[in-house]
Amino acid sequence: MRITLERSNLLKSLNHVHRVVERRNTIPILSNVLLRGEGSNLALKATDLDLEITEATAADVGQAGATTVPAHLLYDIVRKLSDGAEVALSVGADGTAMTVASGRSKFSLQCLPQSDFPDLTTGTFSHSFKIKASDLKMLIDRTQFAISTEETRYYLNGIFFHTVESKGDLKLRAVATDGHRLARADIEAPSGSEGMPGIIIPRKTVGELQKLVDLPDATVTVEVSDAKIRFTIGSIVITSKLIDGTFPDYQRVIPANNEKELRIDCQSFAQAVDRVSTISSERGRAVKLSLSEGQLVLTVNNPDSGSATEELPVGYENDPLEIGFNAKYLLDITAQLAGTEAVFMLADPGSPTLVRDLAGDDALYVLMPMRV
Repeated sequence: MRITLERSNLLKSLNHVHRVVERRNTIPILSNVLLRGEGSNLALKATDLDLEITEATAADVGQAGATTVPAHLLYDIVRKLSDGAEVALSVGADGTAMTVASGRSKFSLQCLPQSDFPDLTTGTFSHSFKIKASDLKMLIDRTQFAISTEETRYYLNGIFFHTVESKGDLKLRAVATDGHRLARADIEAPSGSEGMPGIIIPRKTVGELQKLVDLPDATVTVEVSDAKIRFTIGSIVITSKLIDGTFPDYQRVIPANNEKELRIDCQSFAQAVDRVSTISSERGRAVKLSLSEGQLVLTVNNPDSGSATEELPVGYENDPLEIGFNAKYLLDITAQLAGTEAVFMLADPGSPTLVRDLAGDDALYVLMPMRV
């Protein structure tokens, strides 16, 4: 194998694929990236057996061939080469080592045979549709902060994607919850997504996808089966296993009869929560919201260090109410709101609260209160 290509092209592709590779691996081949040179392309592939990313980049292929080398090591080498440099990759006849040469720098990396590299066999996909990268990014951004990190409830360790009828239209909906808060976002269902199975995309896949959907004008092709999902964004292909579990009936926890409406300026509220929570201990991050007509008082008490209060003018015309929330969860939700104003629908200090963005009804959030 003998390939020459621009450092910037190689670095960009390595940056996309090397993140999938776990730093600690009991199976040596999983620490490697597969490099395959053919035609006028170099194709790179990395996997952790649950998630696989491939990308092709333009290259001058002097001699076609394939090999695998340590992914993080190759990435670090290419990252440290001079900007604008050309990189030559070559493998000898015995296939045991790959030479990386650029300018006066030369490295020799141990290879493992490409025949040992695992392939995430996909089978057939039952549904296929196209979605704008900006729409997919919105669905992920609005919900991924609520993904659970509790391994015992593995079915909450991802985002639940499904199609649903809402107000006479078919929507593609993303939902995530960790039991303390819930985030839900909708877009119009793309053509071809009708009748697709409800699927749970794992947290790691969501994280990688989020980094790759930054191109606003790009289109993503999504292919779905009961067990796997594949995203194609330009020359990048992400294939992932889905979480094999049943997502809970989230509709039951979305309150329908919360009558007390609170309207607040998002930015002022977020800054006030951030300020008063400075005094809270890491363990008890509760902030108390005391509501009376036209006014909100935020209070944090920490027996070890003191207390903090802040007053805000708000739109509230109901009976006085005191309710507590985790400050971090409040900040996570306000960070997702696109408009300048948010509406909180409250019931009582022990019931979940509904948060909506006044800029649109494509997303809603549910927050469980804390005792204060």
